[in-house]
Amino acid sequence: MNRSTLIAEINRKKSFLCVGLDTEISKIPAHLKDTDDPVFEFNKAIIDATRDLCVSYKPNLAFYEALGADGWRSLEKTVAYIGDSHFVIADAKRGDIGNTSRLYAEAFFNRMGADAVTVAPYMGEDSVTPFMGFPDKWVILLALTSNKGSADFQLTQQSDNHEKFFEKVLRRSQVWGSIGNLMYVVGATHPEAFKRVREIVPEHFLLVPGVGAQGGDLASICKYGLNQDCGLLVNSSRGIIYASNGLGFAERAREEAEKLQKEMAGLL
Repeated sequence: MNRSTLIAEINRKKSFLCVGLDTEISKIPAHLKDTDDPVFEFNKAIIDATRDLCVSYKPNLAFYEALGADGWRSLEKTVAYIGDSHFVIADAKRGDIGNTSRLYAEAFFNRMGADAVTVAPYMGEDSVTPFMGFPDKWVILLALTSNKGSADFQLTQQSDNHEKFFEKVLRRSQVWGSIGNLMYVVGATHPEAFKRVREIVPEHFLLVPGVGAQGGDLASICKYGLNQDCGLLVNSSRGIIYASNGLGFAERAREEAEKLQKEMAGLL
């Protein structure tokens, strides 16, 4: 999905919601566990319940890779079921050099059919650019993540100019791609950082995890994070998909997604 199509979907749905499919087999409602593919059946129900409310889905690959070959099959079926109507993010956090990165990209873009993949920037330019040679596909580069450990490196100041490390990542990486194939992860648990982020990358899209279970506040993010094209994909995973573990889990997931979508419509 290219940038103009993504923006058009955001405007059409009045939503910049990304639903995270962090599907953990132990948390799936009991009545699904006797099916042939419980992970896919759970994902299918969540997708059916939220499809009109979101513009993106983000499967976290760890939850599928942990199940071996069965997990990968569930993931492929999930992505195929989503289809071309939504922006699909493979949350893989890969980052290696040369042919290794290229093969990761082929796995996620060509085999799995994802629109984007999350990539760690620690190994530098030659670990990121192999992902960028695929038309209408995106790199989502980790910049300032939502976890507590982000303070260990990302928020530390560089001795040369007192710039924080995540700011250096934003500034340096812009030349590796464009606003049409490069996004950044900026966690909702750092609302005070969005003003600075937008000073450095005013036009790029930001993937924002941490709303919901991690305590991120949507209005605080949007105060400085929104730009003229929206420029945000706000992810909620556990707060939506695990709103209930009973027979009505999909309906409860829809209710939580709809709350966020309505708030987003008011902020756009």
